[in-house]
Amino acid sequence: MAAAVTGSDAAAARARLDTLTSWNAEWRGLRVAVLGLGVTGFAVADTLTELGADVLVLAPSVDDDRARILEVIGATLVRHPLDAVPDELVSFAPELIVVSPGFHPDHPVLEWAAGAGGVAVWGDIELAWRVRDKVNAAEWILVTGTNGKTTTVQLAATFLAANGLRAAPCGNIGVPVLDAVRDPGGFDVLVVELSSYQLHHLSKTGPGALHPWASVCLNIADDHLDWHGSPEAYRAAKATVYENTKVACVYNRADEATMHMVEEAEVEDGARAIGFGLDVPGPSDFGVVEGILCDRAFLDERRTAALEIITVAELEPRGLGAPHVVANILAASALARSYGVPVGVIHDALGDFRLDAHRIEQVADAGGIRWIDDSKATNPHAAEASLRAFPRVVWIVGGLLKGVDADALVAAHVGRLRAAIVIGVDRTALAAAFRRHAPELPLFEVTTDDTENVMPEAVALAASVAEPGDTVLLAPAAASMDQFADYADRGRRFHEAVRARLGGEADGGSAPHDPSAEG
Repeated sequence: MAAAVTGSDAAAARARLDTLTSWNAEWRGLRVAVLGLGVTGFAVADTLTELGADVLVLAPSVDDDRARILEVIGATLVRHPLDAVPDELVSFAPELIVVSPGFHPDHPVLEWAAGAGGVAVWGDIELAWRVRDKVNAAEWILVTGTNGKTTTVQLAATFLAANGLRAAPCGNIGVPVLDAVRDPGGFDVLVVELSSYQLHHLSKTGPGALHPWASVCLNIADDHLDWHGSPEAYRAAKATVYENTKVACVYNRADEATMHMVEEAEVEDGARAIGFGLDVPGPSDFGVVEGILCDRAFLDERRTAALEIITVAELEPRGLGAPHVVANILAASALARSYGVPVGVIHDALGDFRLDAHRIEQVADAGGIRWIDDSKATNPHAAEASLRAFPRVVWIVGGLLKGVDADALVAAHVGRLRAAIVIGVDRTALAAAFRRHAPELPLFEVTTDDTENVMPEAVALAASVAEPGDTVLLAPAAASMDQFADYADRGRRFHEAVRARLGGEADGGSAPHDPSAEG
């Protein structure tokens, strides 16, 4: 196969890319291939055509509406399975490839780019950073972690907005960062949720490196190992969030890995390490003292005093009192306080804040039994946080485990389980873990392949064993795409099955709505 560019052409392309650090730089005529035409890929193609680049979009599947718009804006679309390098890409000889998050690092196109004269590969985040000055070069606050990202992003953006700032939650939360930087109104602050996929493609140095105002890795546990290839590679991607941080590197005191990430990061002079946790905070930390969430970081007397944010007792009636939610509130408060938001503003903003649908959402309370939807717990780490919030659980678990072993999760929580109902394609490993660690536990498997019947069967089984004082908890510890469109679809079907089962007995539920896309 022919190389895309010669060595001298590649050097010239790299030199040109180094100059592209503003919306007003000379993007016109730059040959860019875009991999994927989902929400992210479309935002990339739309941005680049607006900049005047010559854009070739490669996608294995295409939404018809997006395909029609691509034609209107002047991009070229190639429908291709992308199981090999398309001839059209080789002929196009791109100077740059912008990749959507779902493409594995060993994808044939990306391996071709690395070998074909070293064609540069960016993600959408680097492109957005380079063109962030189109309207107003907002400060960026970065949020990653295995779990809790979306909640923390929404909290931080809420706190900033409550203080009169134009703040946008964006990124992996469902709104592409490129859409935010092109918003005609402009923003003061972007709170950017970053997946490990997006972080993998970020440069740590050079003209494309991000320099965020503040950053946090909320926690780290094995996830997406099928994509990254190893726990070490996954952790290395997450650690990138702290690079070049200007003001505050926020880390989880209960997760030493996040502290080590901060210690090893190259940050700007003056950046502070700010810890958060559910224990008593030290100076420069956020924590909890006798049920009071406190700031001991952003006050002059932090060695001898603390600022009260809110109490756990105030949070509990609002559905925000679970330990992992309290941790997210502390992390978001640290990010907002780094930008000068007063603790009183944070306190008042929490009065109206509600969690997304499918995040420890109460569906019903009937006959002394609570039915909780935490479909968004798509990995063992998230499911563990959810399980810890309830003392007696009938657990609906399973789905697509993504190469992650759930054995330790089962072993850690058998003491609080009344029964387990296993769903999904990876049932065998889960069922074996229950039999190994809890041979006396009532264990049921939903074996139907009919998506319409998975949740009705699971709910019927749960209802047959649950007793007053129990919580029936949908916390799958697995991705949903084996049987459902996404975690929201899985959660909606759980809501429907519970209400159909309970009828007029149901009380305390709320209507499900669509959160951001899974992943």
